Amino acid sequence: MTNTSPVPDGQVADAEDRNWVDLYAPASTRPYLRLSRADRPIGTWLLLLPCWWGLALAIIHDQQMGWQDAWIAIGCAAGAWLMRGAGCTWNDITDRDFDGQVERTRSRPIPAGQVSVKGAVVWMCVQSLLAFGILLTFYVNAILLGILALLPVAIYPFAKRFTWWPQVFLGLAFNWGALLAWTAHTGALEAPAVVLYLAGIAWTLFYDTIYAHQDTEDDALIGVKSTARLFGEQTAAWLRRFLMATVGLMGIAVIFAAIDDASVMAMVLALGGPWAMGWHMAWQLRGLDIENPAKCLQLFRSNRDTGIIPLLFFCAALFV
Repeated sequence: MTNTSPVPDGQVADAEDRNWVDLYAPASTRPYLRLSRADRPIGTWLLLLPCWWGLALAIIHDQQMGWQDAWIAIGCAAGAWLMRGAGCTWNDITDRDFDGQVERTRSRPIPAGQVSVKGAVVWMCVQSLLAFGILLTFYVNAILLGILALLPVAIYPFAKRFTWWPQVFLGLAFNWGALLAWTAHTGALEAPAVVLYLAGIAWTLFYDTIYAHQDTEDDALIGVKSTARLFGEQTAAWLRRFLMATVGLMGIAVIFAAIDDASVMAMVLALGGPWAMGWHMAWQLRGLDIENPAKCLQLFRSNRDTGIIPLLFFCAALFV
């Protein structure tokens, strides 16, 4: 396939309808905000929610909650927005040749000619430095974890070139906040956070396999690998396995976090989180149609609600 002109007004093909970037942002900033996926907020939610899971479970674990936790929650939100933007900018820099050959991605700012590679690099550095400034307000161990997170972020865009499982690398990057937020609260990385991190990776395998089914034909033509292509008609069976892994691992993380100091009622309520999350994932499976890209995108976006569900249960458990 060859590159074509961008959609009218430079809007990216898979952006949400009537998003704030295309409606209200100054024209000069729109290409850079599109590069950061600010017009597609689902990615920020998927990066942020594991952070808030980790913070909530850490509070359940030690039964200590203060004003610093409010800052951790806010800092994670701002950091997730910035680092999701920086990561997506890096992804688009490395994938600029591939993106120009895929129907869904050819309207992105770099292949569409809205932003130069040099401009994208500068924008990526600005976002990263702002996020680093937020990170410096946390415990030193959290700072070190935040710096280490750059490794999976840097590797992910290349994973689709050498493995059928690039979604694993996305999971490693997108769920790092579970480790970081736990450590930002407690000062140390502990087993419940690690198990929660693994649950998040299983969840990422679930939702990003659905997402990748939008591009299987183009990916096959250009030689890009994904779990969607690997699983093919067996996708639903694999997604069930990821569902069970997500629910089981998150349940274990809750038990590990609550076993020492939390009340029985708090543990039971918190365990309702992965249980309810699993039902939402099962709902997605019932509606799955891997031959329908629009449906795949709709289900992928619904994972904001999937991730909010356990957070609500965890937060409720803080007050019993």
